[in-house]
Amino acid sequence: MATSKPGERKLQILQTLATMLEQPKGEKITTAALAARLDVSEAALYRHFASKAQMFEGLIDFIESTVFGLINQIAAQQANGLLQVQAITNMLLNFAERNPGMTRVIIGDALVNEDARLQQRMNQFVERVELAIKQALRVAVSQGQAKEAEVALRANMITSLVLGRWHRFAKTGFRQNPSENAQAQIHLLLV
Repeated sequence: MATSKPGERKLQILQTLATMLEQPKGEKITTAALAARLDVSEAALYRHFASKAQMFEGLIDFIESTVFGLINQIAAQQANGLLQVQAITNMLLNFAERNPGMTRVIIGDALVNEDARLQQRMNQFVERVELAIKQALRVAVSQGQAKEAEVALRANMITSLVLGRWHRFAKTGFRQNPSENAQAQIHLLLV
């Protein structure tokens, strides 16, 4: 292994893992296959990560920090509640398109046969996404654009739409783009 700055090899491992997850067949990824792809020994992987679960946690950290950082930016830059919901939904769908391997982590495909706490963490991620949509819808309520009684229902429907599009994207081998015709469907859920 060539000498690299601290953290560079760790990032390279995570990027390679994410790239391997982009394979449409969705085969189980082993540390041996990951090490071979990186042209290092498995022991070298374990110098940076205590376990494969810890590698997936690194990907989940990236997903969470990116998505919730973008949600916070949207909320800060867009005062209109309904436009916040649309921007958040579009960002979630575009994130999947740009990061197909991460999509397999988000929907749990890549976490099958891994530590159960990883799937639990992704379930919490989806709950937090739905909460962010609820918050944007509450802004819309305060602006007279939506009804308080419909906030939870609409947030759940929009979250379900996003989840369904993420699943379809992964299950079609990343051929069915999640954002395709999404605007019209999101609009129907907001009127």
